[in-house]
Amino acid sequence: MRNDKYIPALSFRWLTPLYDPLLRWAMQEEQFKRDLVRQAALQPGHHVLDLGCGTGTLTLLLKQTQPAAHVTGLDGDSDVLRIAHRKARMAGVAVAWVQGLAYALPYPADVFDRVVTSLVLHHLTTESKQRALAEVARVLRPGGELHVADFGPPRSAYARTLAPLLRHFEEVADNLAGGLPALFSGAGFHQIEETARLVTVVGDLAVYRMAKQKPTANM
Repeated sequence: MRNDKYIPALSFRWLTPLYDPLLRWAMQEEQFKRDLVRQAALQPGHHVLDLGCGTGTLTLLLKQTQPAAHVTGLDGDSDVLRIAHRKARMAGVAVAWVQGLAYALPYPADVFDRVVTSLVLHHLTTESKQRALAEVARVLRPGGELHVADFGPPRSAYARTLAPLLRHFEEVADNLAGGLPALFSGAGFHQIEETARLVTVVGDLAVYRMAKQKPTANM
């Protein structure tokens, strides 16, 4: 009925050990993840979810930047979560690691102040993107923020040469067509802003910031 096939971080599980070095080399990982952390502006006591945390690089950076925040890394892949556990132990950083899927979050409503996600949405079909963003809106507190880094429409000459090949993949087509802001809005987010754009070896990345709408007071 629904296409809920799980796609590992590099599409194939045998590539998982290469995930960290490939991201560092091909995706300007340090820059875009530091951009996400900086714009999330975490405060002491914030409850923060790194959605699709992978091997935990961003999760650990969130906690190290604001040690008084409560940080959770969630991913559907047990292999990458084991790597994340190991990296946290080596860094001496205490975060919560949870195995779960973006479109079926194991949390009640209104529990997180921030949700941060990087290079996750392009793995999801349009329907699964809609479901995942609806789940994010559900678990965020009113006024809470979602911060996203993922592929955007090709604007550099290099990215435009890659786009015709990538558009054949359903999961990334929304990103390349510039459809993410409409999906964000449809899930109930507002103040949607593209805050940065980076040219990488595999295409243009866009960084977004948005907020969950607060209930309108009855007159």
